[in-house]
Amino acid sequence: MSPVAVQLQRAVVLHGPKDLRIEERPFWPPSHNHVQVAVQSTGLCGSDLHYYLEGRNGDFALQGPLVLGHESAGVVTAVGPGVNNLLPGQRVAIEAGIMCKECNYCQAGRYNLCKGMRFASSAKTFPHLDGTLQDRMTHPAHVIHPLPDNCSFDQAALAEPLSVLIHAGRRAKLGSGQRVLVFGVGAIGILACALANAYGASRVVVVDINQARLDFAKSHGFASQTYCLPMVDKAKTTDEQLRRAKDNVTAALSKFNEPEGFDVVFECTGAEPCIQMSVHAAVAGGKVMLVGMGSRNVLLPLSAAALREVDIHGSFRYANTYPEALKLLASGKLHNIEKLITHRVPLEDTARAFELLARGKDEDGNMVIKIVIGPSS
Repeated sequence: MSPVAVQLQRAVVLHGPKDLRIEERPFWPPSHNHVQVAVQSTGLCGSDLHYYLEGRNGDFALQGPLVLGHESAGVVTAVGPGVNNLLPGQRVAIEAGIMCKECNYCQAGRYNLCKGMRFASSAKTFPHLDGTLQDRMTHPAHVIHPLPDNCSFDQAALAEPLSVLIHAGRRAKLGSGQRVLVFGVGAIGILACALANAYGASRVVVVDINQARLDFAKSHGFASQTYCLPMVDKAKTTDEQLRRAKDNVTAALSKFNEPEGFDVVFECTGAEPCIQMSVHAAVAGGKVMLVGMGSRNVLLPLSAAALREVDIHGSFRYANTYPEALKLLASGKLHNIEKLITHRVPLEDTARAFELLARGKDEDGNMVIKIVIGPSS
């Protein structure tokens, strides 16, 4: 009997903090109800960066080698038995989470809260489920989404972070005519602005500590006005911390000429002072959406929220958002969204891409916002 030739592919594998290795691995035909996708674009995000720098993301620490990457699109190269809605050659986006489809949350359409969720590139479950920084990926067909004809692979890689904002927007009942304030103008904050504009917000403004990012948001039409927070020493007491948060946001609201606050506030930094400010930034009866992940335990001015009926909503990943995300990305309603992708590098240069993301600037001093990893050159 002649031996079967094993096909090999390249994968970028994280073994520990800053220990990325390019490895050759075998790949096999897709199993029942699975498809194989040749990955064309993977966007790097903050959680990927935490794993790269620290070997962990919050409570989830590496327990074995892990392939990162979960913001991805590519081309179907093979389909397993039972798959009849996808064909080889089809352009698709990869939704990274695999839900159980059976628990109460899944049955209620809230599969983002599924206790049995396995998420590609996350160390929460073990054995880890590898992500998309590899030549090919095999994944269940029910979380593979066809691309509209006029949606590029790079745009489709934005469907994952955009889904985070679509989910948050649904929880905030984001709609036309609303005034929206966004804390933080990284990739997620920019997407929050773009989505609010696409939904017909009457006004979108942003707050950050980085003037260059604020200028980027305004010059590309994501926000109509910006406010740069002053850099100060850390508050010595909790009373001073809360007072400073209120004073800072009062100054911002004064500049925006919205002393009563905004209808919807997207907090996209995860930083404790900004979370505190967001409560005061919302109008009476308004909503605060906690999107950013950072501080684990936060001191909150809860009475300021309770007495003004400000709703504070948590938001975790997304559910049933990919079709809308891809439709929006193809529609042209997210003006200048392609400007979010500032750098593109081949798979073998992934380590350099992570270093660029960590620095926030490239070798020429250009700002780094979103890096997309392409196929091996």
